[in-house]
Amino acid sequence: MGRTDRASRVIAAPPATVYGALLDRESLEAWLPPDGMRGRVERWDPRPGGGFRMVLTYLDPAGSPGKTSDETDVVDVRFAALVPPERVVQRAVFEADDASYAGTMTMTWQLAAVGEGTEVTVTATDVPPGIDQAAHQAGIASSLANLASYVEAAD
Repeated sequence: MGRTDRASRVIAAPPATVYGALLDRESLEAWLPPDGMRGRVERWDPRPGGGFRMVLTYLDPAGSPGKTSDETDVVDVRFAALVPPERVVQRAVFEADDASYAGTMTMTWQLAAVGEGTEVTVTATDVPPGIDQAAHQAGIASSLANLASYVEAAD
């Protein structure tokens, strides 16, 4: 079994609003890319067994070489489970020639109502060894901060 990375955050929005942002193409493009990146969804099929393909582009590739090319990470994601408004389970595969990025990483987005908001916990299991743990956890935390800003502004 591979490595597990995890991060969580309380977001001032109800679980249904947060869940909706996990399954809306334009929303995902806006909040999922961590700081220093932008994202573009090339394929979108938001149903169990469906998924999406996202191209993440580094705004400054000099300090962060990409997995797919010098400036990009391309990831194919399949929706393994959709349980509204509690959980989204994704299986992610990076396009990369480097075998240290090979394999399928599972990303579980767990939503729990807390007070007037939602605690979102992201658990990444079987993280490929080529992905730096500290950078990955920082990236997940950044995406969660972006998600909070996105849904709290809309709510």
